Amino acid sequence: MSLVRFLRANPIAVCLLLVAAASAVFLVFPGIDLWFSNLFHRAKGGFWLRRNDALGFFRMTNDVLIAALVVGLIASVVVKLVRPDSPSPVRPNIVVFLLSTLVLGPLVLVNVILKNTWGRPRPVQVDAFGGDAPYVEVWRITDWCADNCSFVSGEASSAIWLVAVALVLPKSVRGAATAAMIVYALLLSLNRIAFGGHFLSDVLISFGLTLFLVAVVHRAVIEQPPKWLSNEALEGGLTRLGRAMRGERNRAGTV
Repeated sequence: MSLVRFLRANPIAVCLLLVAAASAVFLVFPGIDLWFSNLFHRAKGGFWLRRNDALGFFRMTNDVLIAALVVGLIASVVVKLVRPDSPSPVRPNIVVFLLSTLVLGPLVLVNVILKNTWGRPRPVQVDAFGGDAPYVEVWRITDWCADNCSFVSGEASSAIWLVAVALVLPKSVRGAATAAMIVYALLLSLNRIAFGGHFLSDVLISFGLTLFLVAVVHRAVIEQPPKWLSNEALEGGLTRLGRAMRGERNRAGTV
């Protein structure tokens, strides 16, 4: 088996390798972080791009896009419950896959666990860029930051999560959509680095961790689900629930 075929067949391993490689590089060469952030920093003006309105608007597009997707997925479930005998607008296993990875990755792992525990100061807070805190290496737990800290990037995580959306699109557009989502995530994350909000290592490790969870859940829910998580079982469960809810409303109206 060629290396390319092996990598395609083992996305979970690829994501773990990305996390391990990025962690090793930045632990051995921590100066890369400071050098890269310094490209966007001026002695007078600091991280001056953070005052750019166009870049600020671009940053907001991520929140709007994620919110729209979540509303659409929830709406699909609601439509199914209201019309239980019709197919779900979005397959239930896709809804489970997307919502669970969004919660497990960007929300729980990144924003709740890592950002609130590791205590890494953001670039704008470190002494190399005019702040009071020292530069802290990746994976080192400190008390220099109490919550919502730099390690790892939440916005990079939610942006790269969009790859999960691309993975459930029709095969004819899946490759192009995946490439587009990766480019979008890279640009959005570069934006955060330019603002002094994150180091390059925060972004790359966030990518790897989020994609790892996406790959694991994709295998468990989409590729090789247990019987109770199959699309047929989920669709049937929503049908029964929708019928029961409709029956309860009908009975309530006759009392």
